[in-house]
Amino acid sequence: QVQLVESGGGLVQPGGSLRLSCAASGSVLSISAMGWYRQAPGKERELVAHITSGGTTNYADSVKGRFTISRDNAKNTVYLQMNSLKPEDTAVYYCHAQVVSTLYKYLELWGQGTLVTVSS
Repeated sequence: QVQLVESGGGLVQPGGSLRLSCAASGSVLSISAMGWYRQAPGKERELVAHITSGGTTNYADSVKGRFTISRDNAKNTVYLQMNSLKPEDTAVYYCHAQVVSTLYKYLELWGQGTLVTVSS
């Protein structure tokens, strides 16, 4: 059994910062790509940032220069540092990972989602 557990969401004022974390727990053999997606009310889920096992990153245009994705492979954890937050960043943020379990099963996993609200 492998799962992703997210933390770090909350309420922040415009211009503020938050750091999201997502840890894979359970029978993890390896993790390739990891990423963060978000879904705002009434909108479709969209990619925010993505990082490969080698550390190559890419970002949605709307967050470039403000958000930074990183990962700690030893801890099976991915982070999203969000700076200069705007009200339009308000959404539920979901972690995603491509995992190979110790039973050599390939898994596409999603976290439970964490709410980020940017408001004064």
